[in-house]
Amino acid sequence: MTPPYGLQGKVAVVTGASRGIGLAVAEAFTAAGARVCLTARDADGLRRAAAGLDAVALAGTVADPAHLRRLTGLAMEAYGRIDVVVNNAATNQPYGPLMDADPDRWREAFAVNVEAPLRLVQYAWRAWLREHGGSVVNICTEGATHVGPGLGAYGTSKAALLHLTQQLAGELAPGVRVNSVSPGLVRTEMARFVWEPADGAPTGLPLGRIGDPEDIARAVTWLASDEARWITGTDLLVDGGTRVRAARSQAPSQPGPRPPITYHLPGA
Repeated sequence: MTPPYGLQGKVAVVTGASRGIGLAVAEAFTAAGARVCLTARDADGLRRAAAGLDAVALAGTVADPAHLRRLTGLAMEAYGRIDVVVNNAATNQPYGPLMDADPDRWREAFAVNVEAPLRLVQYAWRAWLREHGGSVVNICTEGATHVGPGLGAYGTSKAALLHLTQQLAGELAPGVRVNSVSPGLVRTEMARFVWEPADGAPTGLPLGRIGDPEDIARAVTWLASDEARWITGTDLLVDGGTRVRAARSQAPSQPGPRPPITYHLPGA
């Protein structure tokens, strides 16, 4: 995949990059000319991803501030700059009704999905972005603006990440642009429990399929690049038409004859 825009000479830090959306973003960035510094909890998967991209990587959890400091230091040591931060690592636990949510797991959701993105941006800001500018892209979710069964902690934390995106966009302008991408249902390991039971069945989406990680990577690459240089504080919804499928259910399957249109001109 070669995007029609480039990130030549840029350096990006990508979290949750051993598979799924994070790996697809790292691949797209590399194809667009960037060098990447990767992290994920899966050390073996991360090692394979880094080898395939000739990238540097550091295994660990983004919930650990010390790990994020080391990750920032690794990027600066290896490449001497950090132009782009992509906060993709996330957890969808605790899953289930909020009345049954374990407080420790609830706090973990916010540590990974909200606090870690803020901390990583802080470290990158102090290391490079404050003096040289750059771009941040946070991966949110289409579900952050509405409720659904089982994903209360995930949706609430991602709604907080949406607000954090806007707050940072205002605070870090004009040098650093901060945006987010909100995927719909994407064929990732974390969402397997949602898409696998219905795999191969009609999704009801206007665009006829669930998403692939590459669909999200294209959007992230564009937002991170100078092609989007006049965009900050926005959330780009990439959901295959999830929000508009209710209208599709009301549309006729075949266009029928239309009544004639009568125009009434002023003074006629």
